[in-house]
Amino acid sequence: MDASSAELKERENMPNKLRESARRVQEFLSAKGFVFEVQELPGSTRTAKEAADSVGCQVGQIAKSLVFKDKSTGEPVLVVASGANRVDLKKIKAATGLRLGRADGNYVKEKVGFAIGGVPPAGHIRPLPTLLDPDLKRHDTIWAAAGTPFALFQLKPDDLEPLTDGRWVELSE
Repeated sequence: MDASSAELKERENMPNKLRESARRVQEFLSAKGFVFEVQELPGSTRTAKEAADSVGCQVGQIAKSLVFKDKSTGEPVLVVASGANRVDLKKIKAATGLRLGRADGNYVKEKVGFAIGGVPPAGHIRPLPTLLDPDLKRHDTIWAAAGTPFALFQLKPDDLEPLTDGRWVELSE
C-alpha cells in the first residue's frame, strides 16, 4: 500500500476527518471567529428534505444556498432560502432590481468553488452578494450546507447576516 492509499484508509477510519471541501468550509468558519462545527453525515444532504431527514429537523430549518446568475453582469448571486420555500425571482427583482437567472452546475463550481448540493452560505472563492430569506428567522436553529452533499453545520438565523454580509429580502413564492 503506497502512502496515499494508507492516508486514504486512515481518513476513512477517522470520522472526525473532513473531506477537502468540508474542511475548507470549517477552516473559513474558524478563521472568521465562528464556532460552528461542520459535520459529515452518512446520509445525503443534497436536498433540503434529505438534509432535514439526516439531522432530524424540519425542512424549513434547512438554509439552502442557491446560486443564481445576474443577467446584467453574468456574476453569481447567492440566495439563502428556507428549505420549505421556493424562490420567487420576480419578488427579488421588485425588492432589489436584480434580474436573476438559473445557473448550471459548471457555472456554480467555477464561480463559487463548490458543487451544487453542497454550496455553503459562505467560504466561497470570493464573497458573493447574498440575499437571505426572512422565513429562516422563524426557527431557533437552522442547518446549512458545508461543502459536500453530506456535510452540514448548525447555526442561528441571526448568524447568517454577519456570516454572509447578506441582506434580508422577502423572496419566497
